[in-house]
Amino acid sequence: MPSYEEWKKSIHFYYCVKFTLNVYSMLFSLVGLCVLCVGVYAEVERQKYRTLEGVFLAPAVVLILLGLVMFSVSVVGMLGSLRDNKTLLHMFLSVLSVLLALQILALIIALLFEKTTFELFQKNIRQGIKHYYDDLDFKNILDYVQEKFSCCGGDEYKDWEVNQYHFCNGTGPLACGVPYTCCRKEPGEVVNTLCGYKTLTKQREDLTDVIHVRGCIHAVNLWMRDNVGATIGICCALGLPQLLGILLSCMFWNLLVEMSESTDMVDFKILKKAGFTYSELDLSGAGWCMCLPRVGGYLPIPYTEPEPEPEAETLTPDLESDPVSLEQMQAEILLRQSKQDHPGMDEVDSRA
Repeated sequence: MPSYEEWKKSIHFYYCVKFTLNVYSMLFSLVGLCVLCVGVYAEVERQKYRTLEGVFLAPAVVLILLGLVMFSVSVVGMLGSLRDNKTLLHMFLSVLSVLLALQILALIIALLFEKTTFELFQKNIRQGIKHYYDDLDFKNILDYVQEKFSCCGGDEYKDWEVNQYHFCNGTGPLACGVPYTCCRKEPGEVVNTLCGYKTLTKQREDLTDVIHVRGCIHAVNLWMRDNVGATIGICCALGLPQLLGILLSCMFWNLLVEMSESTDMVDFKILKKAGFTYSELDLSGAGWCMCLPRVGGYLPIPYTEPEPEPEAETLTPDLESDPVSLEQMQAEILLRQSKQDHPGMDEVDSRA
């Protein structure tokens, strides 16, 4: 079995890296296109009842931006791998590296400045609770989080006081209460939709058996600390595909650089500067992209004029000279044969 260094120099390694990167880019471009379509559809529906401003409170806008970035970056990588374009590959590699670095930097900042991050999330969640019934996207997300993590509000259950339907000075069955998604229930039990009635006027100790008093920010943070394996898995699921794309594009870009420096590579710009024309090249193995390497190279062989073949000697007499008899022609043939049989003999002067 050949070593890695030997296999790296083979044409099979080139095709393997090329089409692996192409399939990778194509799959992520399709995923990005699907995310973009879902985001556009959600945003069109959201515009009918739009009351919120800001990217954080508009999941449809987040999906649109995410899908647009994924699709555009993946298309650049796909075209660069198909056409062996070092410029596009360098762009693809740079953008992926920057995006991954920004995500890692954001995670580090969130861990180092945990208090500031907590306040930012609390502010945005309270803003979302204020318009809870006006934005169905945010409402569905918050309801899912409250039921999944057994929590209520952002920091605590009293965050619901900012909503006009739930603050205590209002009227109606929701006044001074919380949504039913904050209510405690046993598995299989039907939730009483009015279980949160007048809960905002009571203390935390009196509500432990009625609703979930812990805020969702604390609940999610506690779940991530208790499930370290799942947290690491989520981080890897987000980061490893990007890291794989960076490694593939870096490997293929370095391979193209090495190929461009060898004599086996078709480089039309260099050939044009050297004074060669395309018609002088034998491109039978260059492939449809006109860039594949070939043993022996594509550089033109110096042209040499073929030597003229020696003309065969004839015994045809000159028509303009005196007529030659048959006996003279036979004597001339015998004389030439004798010269061939006895090379180096002195010629006899027949003019005597």
